[in-house]
Amino acid sequence: MEKMAQMYEGKAKKVFATNDENYCIVSYKDDATAFNGLKKGTIAGKGVVNNKMSNYLMQQLEKIGIPTHYVEELNDRETVVKKVSIVPLEVIVRNIAAGSFSKRFGVEEGRVLLCPTLEYCYKDDELGDPMVNDYHIIACGWATKEELDTISDYTFKINAFLKDFFKKINIDLVDFKIEFGKTKDGQIILADEISPDTCRFWDATTHEKLDKDRFRRDLGGVEEAYTEMMNRIFGGNE
Repeated sequence: MEKMAQMYEGKAKKVFATNDENYCIVSYKDDATAFNGLKKGTIAGKGVVNNKMSNYLMQQLEKIGIPTHYVEELNDRETVVKKVSIVPLEVIVRNIAAGSFSKRFGVEEGRVLLCPTLEYCYKDDELGDPMVNDYHIIACGWATKEELDTISDYTFKINAFLKDFFKKINIDLVDFKIEFGKTKDGQIILADEISPDTCRFWDATTHEKLDKDRFRRDLGGVEEAYTEMMNRIFGGNE
């Protein structure tokens, strides 16, 4: 598949057209941002970790019936994916109170929630990605009720799988953000990425943070945390 002109550049990835209109190539960068781009930096090797981890997890999710955009990993940083129109929603699942959830509701960070919570945020940096509910989404035409039902069903299945997967490598999946896209024929599929950029990972024994919170909160050891996640998933074989 031939890589063509760049179509888009975001905070963490570049997207290129290919010679097949149904596919594009995603290239993962080492650039890091937080707080809607207000904090910027670089995390050496981050692009490699996020690319390989996302691809591996999406292949596992395909096996349990979750359709994804993954097609083929080209190299350490680049992957062929199905071309989609992104549903303009951040879909967030929380298993343990942390971050903005703790601040908004006064729940101490680290409290295990009685059930997983599902939140939606409208993807718009200028508006600060405001939290929205089903009624807002349907009323504004960002997704239909049927599409939201599909998204929520997939999301809870993804959460159940990932919680179990990470527990086996002694990691607590605190929370995560995923995005969905629509293919040309209208199918809803999992897109974007699953990585330390988009998930909160805590060591299940020590509660050490192994994700982008180390960058957000100036905790140090950022590259080491990403490498540790890579090693736990692949056993040092990548």
